Formats: sequence, C-alpha cells, structure tokens
Amino acid sequence: MRSPGRSSKFLEIAALAAVLEERRRNGSRIVLCHGVFDLLHVGHIRHFAEAKRQGDVLVVSLTHDQHVNKGPHRPAFDDTLRAEAVSALADVDFVTISRSPTAVEVIQSLKPAVYVKGPDYRSASDDVTGAILQEETAVREVGGTVYYTTAQTFSSSSLINRHLPAFPQTTETFLARFRDRYDAKTVIGYLDALRELRVVVVGEAILDEYVYVDQMGKSSKDPVLAMRYDSKELFAGGSLAVANHVASFCGSVELVTYLGKNDPQESFVRAHLHPNVRANFIYKSNSPTIVKRRYVEKTLLSKLFEIYFFNDDPLVSDDEARFCELLGERIGESDAIVVADFGHGLLTRKAIDVLAGCDGFLAVNTQVNAANIRFHAISKYPRADFVCINEAELRLDARSRHEPLPELVAGLRGRLACERVLVTRGSQGVAYYDEVGEVICPALATKVLDRVGSGDAVLAISSLCVAAGVPAEAVGFLANVVGALKVQIVGNASAVDRTAAVKFVQALLK
Repeated sequence: MRSPGRSSKFLEIAALAAVLEERRRNGSRIVLCHGVFDLLHVGHIRHFAEAKRQGDVLVVSLTHDQHVNKGPHRPAFDDTLRAEAVSALADVDFVTISRSPTAVEVIQSLKPAVYVKGPDYRSASDDVTGAILQEETAVREVGGTVYYTTAQTFSSSSLINRHLPAFPQTTETFLARFRDRYDAKTVIGYLDALRELRVVVVGEAILDEYVYVDQMGKSSKDPVLAMRYDSKELFAGGSLAVANHVASFCGSVELVTYLGKNDPQESFVRAHLHPNVRANFIYKSNSPTIVKRRYVEKTLLSKLFEIYFFNDDPLVSDDEARFCELLGERIGESDAIVVADFGHGLLTRKAIDVLAGCDGFLAVNTQVNAANIRFHAISKYPRADFVCINEAELRLDARSRHEPLPELVAGLRGRLACERVLVTRGSQGVAYYDEVGEVICPALATKVLDRVGSGDAVLAISSLCVAAGVPAEAVGFLANVVGALKVQIVGNASAVDRTAAVKFVQALLK
C-alpha cells in the first residue's frame, strides 16, 4: 500500500507498536483514537484536541475501507485519503490503518494508556455493533482507561448526505422527504419489533455453486471459448438463504423444505444455516438436493452459463403427504409464513392448498427461472396476504408487456384477494401497493457486485415488515436497504446482517 500523502506520521501497525514501546520507556503517555473519520470536520478536530490533552502522544487508527459499515456508498473517501487528512492535523502524532472490523486488535497491539471515544459512545446500548464493550475490555486488559470526550458532536454522515450526495436527484429527493417523516430511531424500532415474530419459511433448498474461471481465448480448432479453472465456492441458496436472512432479524425461524434422497448434502446444509433456524426436511425420492452451478469469470464476476442438477418433477404421493403433514404441523402457531417458490416441484397443488387454508399471515413469491419460465406464475396461489414479485414476473403472470404497473397490480390483487404487493424493479427500486395506494421508493444501491439472491433478501425482510404492520413508505425504504446490502455480497456467501442494515439506516437518515 502506498504511504498516505507520504506523511512521516503514517506507520503500519507493527512498526508503530515498536515506536510507541520506545516512547513508553521514555515516560510518554499514549492516547489512541479509532474510527472511520470520513469527511474530516470541526467535530473531529475538537475530538482530537481533547484527546491529546489526556496524554503525550496521540495515535489515530482508521477503519479500513473493507470494514466501514455505513452502507454500500461509504466511505466517501478511501482510507489513504482519510489518513492523509488526519495526518495533516497538528495534534495528531501518528496515523495507522486497521484491517480488523473493530479496534480490539489495534488496542492489543498499541497498548494505549488512554482510549478515547466520542460522547455518543458513552451509553453502550446505543452502539448497535456491541463493539464498544469489547474495546473497553481490551483497554482494561492492556492496563489502560477509556475516556469519553465532551465536545459538541457533528455527523460526517449528515454532512455527506447533504453536501456530497451519492445518489441520483430522484433518490435524494425521496430521502429528503423520508427524513422529514421518519428518523433513524423510529425506523430501527420497526426492525426491533421483528425480533418477536415466529416465522416459517417454505420453499426449495438450493445450493449455489460458483465455478470461477479465467478467459484464455478461442479454441484453436473449434469456435469454442476456452477458460482456465481457478476455484469454486458453494453457497446455501433458495429457501436456505431466505431463512438465513429472516434469522438475522428474528429470534425464531422454522424452515420447511426438501433435500434430495439421492445426494442430500445435509451436513453442508445444516452447517450453513443460521443458529436461529430450525430445519425440517423431507427427502425427495429419485432426486439430489438441487445444485445450480454457475461458471463465473472471476475478474468481473460475469456469469457465463449455468447448469442445474435437479429433478423438478412434483413430489410423488408419499413424499407429498409427508410434506403436507409437516407443513400443517409447523405453520399453525406462526406469526408469518414466507413462501419462496422456485417452481422445482416442492409446492404442489395440495401443498398450496394447505398454505392457502392457514389462518396466519401468508407472504408469497414465485420466482421465474430458466427451468419454469413457461409454467410458473403467482396466480397458482388462490390467496396471499402479501406478494413480493419482480416486475417481469408480474407481467408474465398477467401476459402483459405494456400495461401500466398500477393496473397490473390491481389485477393481481383481485385474483389473489391480496391487499399488499411489493414489486421489485431492479435499478428503479421498488413499488409498494396497499389499500391506501402506491408508494415508489428508488433504489439505494450505488454499485452492484452480484444480483443473485437479492430478490430473496427483499422477500425475507419486506414480508416481516408487512406482517409487523410497518408503514408502507418504511416497508419500501427497508426493502431497498436490504437490497442494496445484498448486491454487495457474492452469491449467498452471507445473509444480510441486521447490524449492517441498522448502520446503513443511521447513515442514510442523519
């Protein structure tokens, strides 16, 4: 890494630790500040000045870009620029960059006599990450104390939102209007309410395999593009991913799905489910657990082609009877049932009748894919309390390419007796419809790493929000929050994390 601004104040952590040890032997009192410090402002300057008065040598460690947890559009300035700006301050003696998600490792390496945080960290309950408690423990273990500054606080996020906007004007206008109606505490309160929901997730378990390759060129004799194998990863997708997303926000999640009797891969599946997920499996006869293998050019993560390993015939009668019995047992006491129907034979007519006949809140998505595009549509369900659907899937169901979206939704609501519908529209965000009307919420993603599974994340969290009675505009806003976070995750390498969602909400609404 190049030295930020070529400043003599900048040192890597290992080298800095040696320098500080020498300063300690000479009687210096080491003070450490740690944070993102994105868009340096007067609040930071006052914070550092007060910190410097607590000792002799002030060290500022900066969070590496990889661990800045304030949403997909942050940091506004990369760590080298942030380090250069902080190095320019007279009160700062040394600057370093931490490649760990918290300050614990920095504290352990640099052993400050005083660790300084801003006044907004004085109450540990206000820190959604829980990191301040870990950092306080680490400071005590190295013989130091924690000091909280008293200077007036300013918000980098607020300044960035107002003076360095990351979004198109339509999105900025939406956010400005949304901030007038909702503050971060209110929206985070909606997320907190989801913890008490008892949720059942139903749908096909899918394993997403990514095979990464490098392009070599055209084969010498045949018109074939030749690739060099690099590596591969296997992710828990389909209903497994939906259950994991739900479990990040809820305390109790039941998953009802099938694994293939021929090649169940059950140990992998169980190992990749969130601890809050209780898995209920049937084993489909004459089938493997579904694997969707994608060949991916590793540099740009471009998908080249896919291969499905599956048997998408409907469940045979014995398997269907076991599945319907299991469904009936699990959905009875739930607050919400989230159906992720990928059209691969699990949700037969009898199973759909069991779901449609339940008294609980029923949220449904029918995902169109290469295997079912001619046969799979949301209207196979006779009822739902909430539908989350992609616009292209909605148009396919209605057999309409050009009809205005509100009219398409009105037709769907009539067919399913469903008041609430969320239509996902990719880069255009979402449109939410309920008995009051239409709410358009523009997308919050500033860059896209991988779209696979983004609709599943939106289904998971929007379903919970609607079941909990979250206001329509906030449903659309939170759907876009989780969508923006998910497109930054390759495949289903991890679920959308509640803490990341809360930090993103806080950053957007300051």
